[in-house]
Amino acid sequence: MTETLKDIRHAYEGEAERPLASYTRVLAAYGGAVSALLAAARLCGRHAPEKIGVMDIALMGLFTHRLSRTLAKDTVTSPIRAPFTKYEGVSGPSELKEEVRGSGLRHALGELFTCPFCLSQWVATGYAAGLVFAPRVTRMAGATMAAVAASDWLQLGYSRLMKAANG
Repeated sequence: MTETLKDIRHAYEGEAERPLASYTRVLAAYGGAVSALLAAARLCGRHAPEKIGVMDIALMGLFTHRLSRTLAKDTVTSPIRAPFTKYEGVSGPSELKEEVRGSGLRHALGELFTCPFCLSQWVATGYAAGLVFAPRVTRMAGATMAAVAASDWLQLGYSRLMKAANG
C-alpha cells in the first residue's frame, strides 16, 4: 500500500515537489472539524435551519468574501501568516503579496493561509456552524463584514473616479 501511494505521489508531482501528505492532513483537519461540529450540534439538540433565505445566503457570501480576503491578504493579519510566508511587497490597496515558505505541513498551511479562495471554504463552514449555534450573532457578523465589503468596493470605485477626474 505504501509503495502504491508513493507511486501515485511521484506520478502526480512529476518534477515539482508538492506536499500531498500535508494536504491530506489539512483535509483531515477540515473533515474532523466538520464532524466535531455535527456531533456538537447533535449533542446540544441544535439543528440546521429548515430554510436558508436569500438574505442569509447574501450575508454568508459577503462575510466569506471579506473575511477570507482579510485573513489571506490584509496587512494587519500578516502576523498570522508570518510563520508560513515571506513578505514580498504590496499587491493592492491594503493587501500584501507574500511567498509561501517551508515544506510539508508548513508549506501546505502557507498556501491555505495566503489564498482567499482556499480559506473561503473554511470561513463559509464556520459561518454555517454559526447559523446553527448562534444565528443572531452570526448574522450580525455577516452584516458587519458585508458593510466592510461594500465600503471596500466604494473606496475602490471612488479612487478610480478620482484618477479619471484628475486625468
